[in-house]
Amino acid sequence: MTDNITGKVVIITGASSGIGEATAKTLAARGAKVVLGARRTDKLDRIVEEITAAGGEAIAQALDVTAPADNAAIVKLAKDSFGKVDVIFLNAGLMPSSPVSALKTDEWDQMVDVNIKGVLNGVAAVMPEFLGQKSGHILATSSVAGLKAYPGAAVYGGTKWFVKNFMEVLRMESAMEGTNIRTATLYPAAINTELLGTISDEDTAAGMKALYDQFGIAPQRIADVVAFALSLPADTTVNEFTVGPANQPW
Repeated sequence: MTDNITGKVVIITGASSGIGEATAKTLAARGAKVVLGARRTDKLDRIVEEITAAGGEAIAQALDVTAPADNAAIVKLAKDSFGKVDVIFLNAGLMPSSPVSALKTDEWDQMVDVNIKGVLNGVAAVMPEFLGQKSGHILATSSVAGLKAYPGAAVYGGTKWFVKNFMEVLRMESAMEGTNIRTATLYPAAINTELLGTISDEDTAAGMKALYDQFGIAPQRIADVVAFALSLPADTTVNEFTVGPANQPW
């Protein structure tokens, strides 16, 4: 039986580590052609080499999701290299959580720029292609903090609530417009990635580290969910996945 993933051209943002890296390797192993974007090109190059050595197809390009031109450029790279774009996985994100009273306004701005504007820029870059071909799949990484409120995550959670709302409206509008664009929003709980490294507030960082040390599971678990979403027939959408450690009460 042919895997629905085989031959699909998939752009992945935030692809240099964690969920993005695991997803890239998983999809490439199942026959997808992956186009990887992130700021750390040295890490991207290593991942491309590993995928290629394993018999997969992968290319990469520097990508700052906050720059609209960078998003347009990676869509162009995918088209020039592989002839089309089938999927974009909007996975880049920052989580410098802190109490509101700490007034880390620079970090608030960073989260809005990456977690919200980065998603908007990616969608804006790929949407003309998807509208033109009347097909496409848009996936985005939100968080369980995009489903419920957590102290320390007022701004981070707000950006992830935005992703929830935006992706659901996008799904509804696409169905109404008959464009065959599917969506999937992922709400990970404690997944062991580099996300904790962005937390500068010492008390918050210590609490989150203890949480992840106790409960965290591998990013491969999210990659497997992405692969499941992409493997479904074109007439089926699973638009939300809440995923986390079985022993974490979230």
